[in-house]
Amino acid sequence: MKRKSFTLLLTVSAVLLWVVNITAIDCRAADITLTYSIFFPSTHGQAKAADAWAKEVEKRTQGRVKINLFYGGTLTQADQCFDGVLNGISDLGMSCFAYTRGRFPVMEALDLPLGYPSGQAATYVANGFYRRWQPRELSGVKLLYIHAHGPGLLHSVKPIKTLDELKGKKIRSTGLSAKVVTALGAVPVAMPQGGTYEALQKGIVDGTFAPIETLKGWKQAEVVKSTTEAAAVGYTTAMFVAMNQKKWQSLPPDIRKILEQVSEEWIDVHARAWDDLDAEGRRYTLSLGNRIIPLSRAESQRWVKGVAPVVNEYVATNRSQGVNPEKAVRDIQASIKVFGKKKFSSYRQYKQATGVK
Repeated sequence: MKRKSFTLLLTVSAVLLWVVNITAIDCRAADITLTYSIFFPSTHGQAKAADAWAKEVEKRTQGRVKINLFYGGTLTQADQCFDGVLNGISDLGMSCFAYTRGRFPVMEALDLPLGYPSGQAATYVANGFYRRWQPRELSGVKLLYIHAHGPGLLHSVKPIKTLDELKGKKIRSTGLSAKVVTALGAVPVAMPQGGTYEALQKGIVDGTFAPIETLKGWKQAEVVKSTTEAAAVGYTTAMFVAMNQKKWQSLPPDIRKILEQVSEEWIDVHARAWDDLDAEGRRYTLSLGNRIIPLSRAESQRWVKGVAPVVNEYVATNRSQGVNPEKAVRDIQASIKVFGKKKFSSYRQYKQATGVK
């Protein structure tokens, strides 16, 4: 009897030792550290949203995933971020499609001056558009989600009340917004947000096209005096959160599932952040004594007519690229109109209402 008990004890001990060893091996194998390149400064609301995303991933993976964030373009500059992800310089990256103009012909349709009413609308429309189109231009990375700012407006050192007063002015802009500037008779000066404050301060540019949140988020209200509220031509800038494809494929299935779940939830986080930041930017610039100049209906129509060639050029340029640009523009316009008819409390609700998968 004693002999049988001893044998049983040895067997149980061996099994327990095997389980402990396998668990230890699994834990070591699942100890994953990822680098995340972000062009926003760490103090910006969108950088904080990214930080919260990283912490949520770490929490839900029970510490199996650790994400190191590099803010302000310290790992890869804004216009190098996508290639940095593609080539494995960073495992993850957040930046704007517009910073590499011509690289993303399908996604660039999102940046057209189509009159986005809010950051929520722009963010939801961008994610729905990507899921419907699944463009080949992004096949080299794992796209986790997209977010996009509220309507881009004109902020200037001197007040600009009409299209005539805009003509000839040097305006900071990127991507398709540079074409908006040209169409409106001004001179585009390409630069990321990081260099805009100094350019305004030194008179290198007379103004900037950007969402009103930049007036606080990038402190630009300190160097401008007015905002021209040309919402009728409000454009957005779609921003990707992408992961290196090989790194993605190397992750265990349960980790990938968690990343996808958290990323879909963070569409709402970024959408709310953009609208909250726009509200803060508006309050901040007014607190400094700056003006917000609304356009009359007649003047707004002049601006809308002025930017029409931008949409037409996008269509003409990309028709030969196999993009079907007319359909892309109609798709986005229809999606924007949805927000004039109904309010959404979440991206999930938007998906259900619009049939996005």
